[in-house]
Amino acid sequence: MIPVSTDLISRAAAGDEEAFGELVEPYRKELHVHCYRILGSTEDAEDALQETFLAAWQALDRFERRASMRTWLYRVATNRCLNMLRAAARRPRTEKPLAADLPDPTRLSEVVWLEPYPDVLLEGLPDRPPGPEARYEAREAISLAFVTALQLLPPRQRAVLILRDVLGYRATEVAEMLDSTTESVTSALKRARATIARRTAPEDAREPPPPPQSPAEQELVERLTRAFEASDVDAIVALLSEDVLFAMPPLEYLGRELAARFLVAVTMQQRLRNRVVPTRANGQPALGLYVGDRHGRVFHAMGLLVLTLSGTQICAITRFDNSVLPRFGLPRKLTGWAP
Repeated sequence: MIPVSTDLISRAAAGDEEAFGELVEPYRKELHVHCYRILGSTEDAEDALQETFLAAWQALDRFERRASMRTWLYRVATNRCLNMLRAAARRPRTEKPLAADLPDPTRLSEVVWLEPYPDVLLEGLPDRPPGPEARYEAREAISLAFVTALQLLPPRQRAVLILRDVLGYRATEVAEMLDSTTESVTSALKRARATIARRTAPEDAREPPPPPQSPAEQELVERLTRAFEASDVDAIVALLSEDVLFAMPPLEYLGRELAARFLVAVTMQQRLRNRVVPTRANGQPALGLYVGDRHGRVFHAMGLLVLTLSGTQICAITRFDNSVLPRFGLPRKLTGWAP
């Protein structure tokens, strides 16, 4: 727990903006991640964080100091996020469909819209151990699969599961944060855990991914990069698990055969040259994908691919459209490379 002086709180409550900034800044990054888990969007998380700090600024004189400043800010942030979810239906913000003859999907995802989380935003995140009730490790709790599964939960269940199983707050603390009862929190958590278990059960049997930035991870990503840049579908498919999931929300393709057909339709159009720019999202390797223009030295963005690894194979690839690229510092086109 970060010690907070009574004088600092008093000065902030009296309207000292510098003191307030000193109070809340140590929690900015972790609160942003918290809002992202609930909302599934980095953009919405930023809006929720700003609303959180505004609400905290306005209510600081009513901070009773029975809980820590961190717990109080999590309470404010959680309720800001729940208010955002209640305020209006959030519509998918997608670009025009890809100009390709896509194969029929295996199924349609229940989660129709989600944004990836740039790893650069995780840099400098305070290494604060979760409470004793936590069930998830930090890496698992930011993974794309976990955040996707969270979006299947009703908002209140989502908040309860994150506060209890990710952050490790006790049921009594969560009940106070949500102006609820311990019994209600316990019931919501039980239902949320059951939903998450159904969603992630097949993944639990997979071989774990190699450690981030490890030689094994780097080798697999480099092989995939070379295959993409050579437009070698066979080489790409050889890196995929038999039950690979290729997702372009809400479309989902299961298995190598459909993945190959999708790749041919979307990323290997007319055998044009590809360029790949590596990055990271949700603690996982990711690739900015660019397809060459046959008439010049320009490569146009075709979206972001987030890779889920299992042992020495890729068990899932999730494609996001070009709208997410700016948050990863990636341009809409690359110039200066010979096609």
